[in-house]
Amino acid sequence: MPSFRTLARNHDFTALWVGATTAELGTRVTTFAAPLVAYALTRSALWAAAAEAAWLLGLVVTLLPAGVLADRRHRLRIMRLSLGAGVLLYASLAVAGALGALTIGHLLVVLLATGVVTGLFGPAEYSSIRAIVSDDELPTALSQQQARQHVAALLGGPLGGALYGLARWAPFATNAVMYAVGWLLLGRVRADLAARPATPGAPAARPLQDIAEGARFIWGRPFLRVLLFWSPAVNLTTNALFFVALLRLIDAGFPAGQIGLVEAAMGAFGVLGAIAAPTLVERFATGRLTVLVAWSFVPLAIPLAFWNHPLSLATAASVGVFLNPAGNAGVGAYRMAITPRQMIGRVQSTTQFVSMVTMPLAPALAGALLTGLGGRDAVLACVGATAALALVPTLAHSVRSVPRPAAWPRLEEPAPQPVAV
Repeated sequence: MPSFRTLARNHDFTALWVGATTAELGTRVTTFAAPLVAYALTRSALWAAAAEAAWLLGLVVTLLPAGVLADRRHRLRIMRLSLGAGVLLYASLAVAGALGALTIGHLLVVLLATGVVTGLFGPAEYSSIRAIVSDDELPTALSQQQARQHVAALLGGPLGGALYGLARWAPFATNAVMYAVGWLLLGRVRADLAARPATPGAPAARPLQDIAEGARFIWGRPFLRVLLFWSPAVNLTTNALFFVALLRLIDAGFPAGQIGLVEAAMGAFGVLGAIAAPTLVERFATGRLTVLVAWSFVPLAIPLAFWNHPLSLATAASVGVFLNPAGNAGVGAYRMAITPRQMIGRVQSTTQFVSMVTMPLAPALAGALLTGLGGRDAVLACVGATAALALVPTLAHSVRSVPRPAAWPRLEEPAPQPVAV
């Protein structure tokens, strides 16, 4: 399997990855700082929560139509348009903040709009990756995507906090600059990322029918159909488990610095896991690796019920997060390998939408479990639910039987020709 070093010689992927990474780091800076700015403007925790919810709402509602656009329009233009719009939107917050004219309404509107921008970017990026890397490079390319997300998560919070300490508007100004840099770097992509022309005589594209076509493709593949049900459910239980553990630490009076180290540890282990992911994906059958990841949080999280301490949470979460990039990269690369290239955007956006749709419910579920059961039993309830859900891929032959990448089925399509430098 190609290494990160080998993939770095793919000029187009490198330009895309560096540009997208720069923009994602800027996004993480803003999503960390925005609730702080909202609270400073209103002195209301409700408005602070609304700031984060506005961005997430914009992202989620855009995913399905964004998948259609990624399959029907020029992907590079979509990505550059998204980043260009982000520059203007974040710059408007920075200017308003510097002039002392920033309002909560302005902030929420921009966060909603930048969520839309992020939603447009994602499916176009994934479709572009499929177009500019070879089949053999897919697992490594998606492992590198996982590394990017964990690096941005690791650095975004500290950088956002430091910039907010300088001035309320500084995180937004920095994000505008990062988006501008990302826009410039994407201009270095040489590959033709235009969507394939429609077959002569084919009916005109209709967005709802296009979305339905992607959904039918997913439903018709047993492996993808199992994940369609399992992913949103396990995202709900594992995120609720993390929130329960985090709220217990806060309630026990542990210092914010110690709690912050938990997220730092998770980010660091996520980066290490992304580095190890290509090797793990190559050596383990993808189905077995998926099952292993499904069970990984269960034994690790049980001690959280009986030992409420930052070190316990850091250990459990970090080991689980270490395996997660390999699981995501393996599943994502296999999904790409079995999906026709003209449908990558819709399949990716549909699976991402379904996977994310339950995540906003996790904090509410955590709070309800803590209130109704208490700390220890709330943790055990989340662990039990996660274990029950782990049985889904374990018992599904369509998941267990997926082999290593070398034995994946390959669609009869012309392979892309990477540009080496």
